[in-house]
Amino acid sequence: MVSEARVEEGLDEADVAYGKVVGGRLRAIRRQKGLSLQEAEEASGQEFKASVLGAYERGERAISVPRLQRLARFYNVPVDQLLPRPETNGRSGEGDGVLDLTRPLPAPPRKVTIDLTRLDALHGAAAEMLGRYLTMIQVQRGDFNGRMLTIRRDDLRAIACILDTTVDTATDRLDEMGLCLSR
Repeated sequence: MVSEARVEEGLDEADVAYGKVVGGRLRAIRRQKGLSLQEAEEASGQEFKASVLGAYERGERAISVPRLQRLARFYNVPVDQLLPRPETNGRSGEGDGVLDLTRPLPAPPRKVTIDLTRLDALHGAAAEMLGRYLTMIQVQRGDFNGRMLTIRRDDLRAIACILDTTVDTATDRLDEMGLCLSR
């Protein structure tokens, strides 16, 4: 049952449940940072009081978007990391911009095959980091043919970070570098 105070705020049970999931994310990030509530208050220069952070984490108090952004900066994480993943929000889209969990997810992008021999000829920081990452994948998979490597969707996320691009444009960037054998 939703508390009377939460009803006065105009929140229904789904909103309250979502707030608790957000609070769980906030608590998990704070703990990953190795901070107690009191240490977070102190480290933030009293900007985030321990009692208020605790209320956010318990889902007893809603956090505004600007405050969430400041908290993300304080924790040094992207703001979206403070929010629950769409798979865990427990809501099905009601025209409110929340992912409808009853519909299938879009098809993942096709696998991309990278020409490792071309990568060896490239120079620069991005090429070097990409080479190290792809070598790590080869070691994990035990795949040492040395000529090509098929990249999976999860690998493409990391490659997008290395190339300072989005996942959607990472394949295009690899193609520009002359590294794509197939896509």
